[in-house]
Amino acid sequence: MKNLVEFMNPDVVAIKQQEIFKFNALAKANNNVVNMTVGEPDFATPDHIKLAAIHAIINDDTKYTVPEGDHALLRAAANYLKVKYDLNYDPETEMITTLGVTEGVFSTLNALLTTGDQVLIPAPCYTIYGPDAGFDQAEPIYLDTSKSEFKVEPTQLDEVLKTHPRIKVFLFNYPNNPTGVTYNRNELEKLADVLKKYNVFVVSDEIYSELTYSAKHYSFAKILPKQTILLNGVSKSHAMTGWRIGIACGPKEIIEQINKIHELATTAVSTVSQAAATEAFKNGFDDPIRMRKQYQKRRDVLLSGLEKLDFYCPIPDGAFYLFAKIPEGMNQDDVAFAKDLLAKENLAILPGSFFGEGGAGHLRLSYAASMDNIQSALLKLADYVSNYSKRPQSL
Repeated sequence: MKNLVEFMNPDVVAIKQQEIFKFNALAKANNNVVNMTVGEPDFATPDHIKLAAIHAIINDDTKYTVPEGDHALLRAAANYLKVKYDLNYDPETEMITTLGVTEGVFSTLNALLTTGDQVLIPAPCYTIYGPDAGFDQAEPIYLDTSKSEFKVEPTQLDEVLKTHPRIKVFLFNYPNNPTGVTYNRNELEKLADVLKKYNVFVVSDEIYSELTYSAKHYSFAKILPKQTILLNGVSKSHAMTGWRIGIACGPKEIIEQINKIHELATTAVSTVSQAAATEAFKNGFDDPIRMRKQYQKRRDVLLSGLEKLDFYCPIPDGAFYLFAKIPEGMNQDDVAFAKDLLAKENLAILPGSFFGEGGAGHLRLSYAASMDNIQSALLKLADYVSNYSKRPQSL
């Protein structure tokens, strides 16, 4: 009998397993590894949120909700977005609850794209974007930002849109994973001035919006609401990655179409998780503040330590990642570098090339880790650099 995989969807078979998950599994195989790869808060979900979930279980609030999500959750989320970012969404018609932003991206691109379309993705970028576009038989077009401090420049954006008329979606993530860079209002308005000239959807992944350090986050949906589908949630802001709650917002006629894909993929998101997220949006306005202060302290310690070891990276003003350039004179093959570091020092750091164009020769470090782990990581990295300079250079 033939291999049954030969009869499966070739577009699915062609998708590669995510390198970040494989590398993380390699790191977790050794309990002595200091792991700086994980992009999730090390804080516990706040107690008042956990209690809301417990009460939902005790009260047997465990049945299906409507696909778009419990309306109490959507109302709370709409108010949260209004208070935090001055956004005005009708919770009845312009918002749906998704299975994290990951499903939000998947369902949104499924609703927007068709064969032959192109998706413009600033790179380096989170690793699901390109495969999601390809799954819809669209072509990802990567915009290398490594020459401009990992930010999209308006002239660069205009040129790509002008020369690629099949681009239908601009998939924008800020604060950015993996670089940690973000944009101020003036920078966003200049990008919006370009985008409003083209028939392009903006899918704005703003899941790290509560983790900005020198200025308040300004949402792209505030500037270009008719073209923008906003994706956000509680995973990073409220240390709720495992609860899997995202929110997709946009014009009514667009959200209606996205909801068709969403309900086919999920029926509805976990009711218990929705109860927890309702509490987060309703009474958790200050929960991110304590975490954000700790992240900033960790960032500064890690940034200072890396600079002393000649690893350069732009100061990240959001999220909880540093994207560091491997020093000159050391192996610029970031995958080989990261694997050697793991083998010799039990320190796990993700290769930058996993995140696409512009990432080669870089390493992504997550400071969503304890201060003890950050200090330990710096000691291990210093030891590796010191020993590297002493041994014969054949790499």
